[in-house]
Amino acid sequence: MKQRAEVVKAGRIVVKVGSSSLTQRGRIDLERLRLLVDAIAARRVEGSEVVLVSSGAIAAGLAPMGLRSRPRDLATQQAAASVGQGLLMARYSDAFAAHGLRVGQVLLTVDDVTRRSHYRNAYRTFARLLELGVVPIVNENDTVATTEIRFGDNDRLAALTSHLVHTDLLVLLSDVDGLYDGDPRKPGTTMITDVRGPVDLEPLKIGRTGSSGVGTGGMQTKVEAAGIATEAGIPVVLTSAARVGEALRGDPVGTLFHPTGRRRKTRLLWLAHATSGQGRLILDEGAVRALTDRRSSLLPAGITAVEGNFSAGDPVDLLSPAGVVIARGLVNYDATELPDLLGRSTRDLARDLGPTYEREVVHRDDLVLL
Repeated sequence: MKQRAEVVKAGRIVVKVGSSSLTQRGRIDLERLRLLVDAIAARRVEGSEVVLVSSGAIAAGLAPMGLRSRPRDLATQQAAASVGQGLLMARYSDAFAAHGLRVGQVLLTVDDVTRRSHYRNAYRTFARLLELGVVPIVNENDTVATTEIRFGDNDRLAALTSHLVHTDLLVLLSDVDGLYDGDPRKPGTTMITDVRGPVDLEPLKIGRTGSSGVGTGGMQTKVEAAGIATEAGIPVVLTSAARVGEALRGDPVGTLFHPTGRRRKTRLLWLAHATSGQGRLILDEGAVRALTDRRSSLLPAGITAVEGNFSAGDPVDLLSPAGVVIARGLVNYDATELPDLLGRSTRDLARDLGPTYEREVVHRDDLVLL
């Protein structure tokens, strides 16, 4: 059996496991958890560094709180996560300790990794944990994240974490053993062993939801996460949690998504895929051309309208005159400041209002085309 070179040579790996692969009836399945930990520990013995992105906090908190299914409202989800996160980490700590390994908890929000000072600190934390031989266990900070600043699902979080920690490989574990050209529960469907780009996905019918009732993502979110990672030059293996040992050994199980792009600045990848615009700036045609053709910064002179309530440092969407979102960027002004600046040059603004107004509305280094 020929092993996958992309997997065998990977020195740093991110593994993502979902709620449905770790829990049963609102409780952590210790046998499934040990299977996962044993496979990661075996890869660590070979010299690789591993970061684990683990769902399951909310699901693990259901039974202790007397809940039969995942709550719909955010406050109860956060309460369940608060109870379940400690239980989940305790189980991981015990399982990794059997292999002589320590674990460290890393809880992230979108805000942690889109603001410049925060994402640099996040990278330093990961780097130091790995240097010390610790297995970082990552989850979204469900107990404090609001609807507006959520990653949405841990598949996306795993893809973005892969880029943040400069990983060589992302392994997405599901309750399905790979990507199929239809519903894998129906006869006549075939597993897709390799995906080399979006064209390979066009004829497929990809499910949007899982069947367990405890997770937030289905195959759709995993394919989207694979797209984020491969766009940044990171290969992805998608398979079932039951086959994690084979996947990490490099056996040709599941589906391999081949890289389609090159690595780019971490913060821009997060900006494109982990944020939503807190406001909208409508641009004139000249500004659209400056952004898309010349990769220029956005100046007040090119803005015709401001929508939404946002603060300096927030992500905002940049729209063409026809209302098409063309880019997203971190804005340098509050929403209340901008209306008086529209259509004016930075030179005029500096003369009339002072030198602090001689700055871009969105700097090109803080802007990503969509």
